[in-house]
Amino acid sequence: MRVHDTFRVPQKTSIFRAAICKTPNAKPVGLREVGWLGRLYSEPQKFKTKERVTTMKTTTNLLLLGAWLLLSQQGAVAEPLFETKDVFIAGLDNVCEYRIPTLVTTGQGTLIAICDARVEKPGDAINNIDLAMKRSLDNGRTWGRMQIIADFSGQNAACDASVLVDDKTDTVWVLYDYIVDEPAQFVQRPRETRNVELHLIQSHDDGQSWSPPRTILPTNQAGSWLALCAAPGRGIQTSDSQLIFPCYTRREKHDHSHLLTSGDGGDTWQLTSDAGPKVNECQVVELLDGSFILNMRSLRGHGCRAVARTEDAGENWQQMVDDSGLPEPMCQASFIRYTDQRAGFGKNRLLFSNPANASQRSNFIIRMSYDEGQTWPVSKVLNTGPSAYSCLTVLKDGTIGVLYENGVSNPYEKLTFVRFNLEWLTEGRDRLVQGN
Repeated sequence: MRVHDTFRVPQKTSIFRAAICKTPNAKPVGLREVGWLGRLYSEPQKFKTKERVTTMKTTTNLLLLGAWLLLSQQGAVAEPLFETKDVFIAGLDNVCEYRIPTLVTTGQGTLIAICDARVEKPGDAINNIDLAMKRSLDNGRTWGRMQIIADFSGQNAACDASVLVDDKTDTVWVLYDYIVDEPAQFVQRPRETRNVELHLIQSHDDGQSWSPPRTILPTNQAGSWLALCAAPGRGIQTSDSQLIFPCYTRREKHDHSHLLTSGDGGDTWQLTSDAGPKVNECQVVELLDGSFILNMRSLRGHGCRAVARTEDAGENWQQMVDDSGLPEPMCQASFIRYTDQRAGFGKNRLLFSNPANASQRSNFIIRMSYDEGQTWPVSKVLNTGPSAYSCLTVLKDGTIGVLYENGVSNPYEKLTFVRFNLEWLTEGRDRLVQGN
C-alpha cells in the first residue's frame, strides 16, 4: 500500500481548496477555489487604472499558484493527529478486569480489538477468562458492542491472543492459549504449573462471526518442552504468503521463543527452532532482505529487550543480543512494520511500543526505526503513568493505532486506543508522501 498525503490547511487560511487527493480528517487541497488570502491581495485597492488592477491580480494569483504547487510537490506537512478512546474499562459489561490487548486492521479497514475478559477476579489463569472483541468501522472513533468469541465453562481460560490477517483470503486468524482448570504435573517452576493447549479460530466476514476452535499441534512436535504458548500481540503474513505466529515453549528450567509457521494457508503448522533461553513473549517482523527479526521479552535480568535474527525462516538463529536502546521491566511489547521500500515507500520504518522503564510498568513510549531495528532515533512518550501490554496496527489511511493497558493507580484499569500520524510522532520531521 502506498499512502499519498497532502498538507492540511485550516479553512480560514486556505489558499486553494479542491479534491486532488484525500487526507484523513482534512479538507482536500487543489485548484478550484481561491481562498481569502488570494482575494485579499487581488482586490483593487489604491489602483487607479483597470489595467494595473488586472496585472496585480494576475501576478498575485500566479505567485500563490506557484507556491502551492511547490509545497504540494514537496509533500508539505500535515497537522499532527492525535485521538484517544477508552475501549475496555474494568468493571463494565460484568467483567472484573480486561487485559492483554490485541489489535489488527482488516483488508476492509475494520479495526478488530481482542483482549482477555477476566470475568470474576483479576489475575492470570487458572481463572475464568474469556476472549472479548470489539470492532470499529471509523478508524477507532467509535466501537461496537462487546462480543465474546471464546468462552469455556468454569475456571477454564481462553487468553493471551495473537491475531493476523491473511491478505490473500481476507481471513482473520486468532491464536490463543486454552488453559484448563487443573494443574499440570510438572512442578519444577511453581508459578508455571498450568496445562496449556493452543487453539486457533478464524473469521471470514471481518470479525462478525468466528469458527469453532481447533487445537493446534505442530507437525514437528518432537522436543523436550512442556507447554507451547501463544505470544500475545500480532502475527504476520510474509512476502511469500507464509503465516507466522510468534510463540514460546515452557521447559523445565526456562522459557524459549519460537515461530509457529504455516505454508499452506493455516491447514498445518510447524514449530521453528528456538532463539534461545530465558525469553518468552515475542513479536516478529520480516526485514527487507527476507530475514526475520524476533523481539523478545527478556528474563535475562538486563532490563532491556532481547533480539535475534534468522536468515532461514527459523531453522537457525544468530546469537541473541540485548538491545539496551529498548529498556523494559520484563513485559510484553508490540513490534510491527510501518512502511516498506518493497511497497513503494522511500523509507523503511518499524514501530515499537512498550513501558520503557527497567524497574516498573510505566512510561509508555512509541518508537520508530529507519534501519530495520538497529537503532531507534524517534521516540515519543504516550503516557508517563502506569502502563503495560500493547498492540500496534497501521490503519488503512496510513495513520497508526495502538491499544494499550493503562490506569491511574495500576496499569490494568482500562485498555485505551490511540490513533496518531507520522507528523505527531516525529513532530513534523517526517511525513508520508508519494515515494517516501
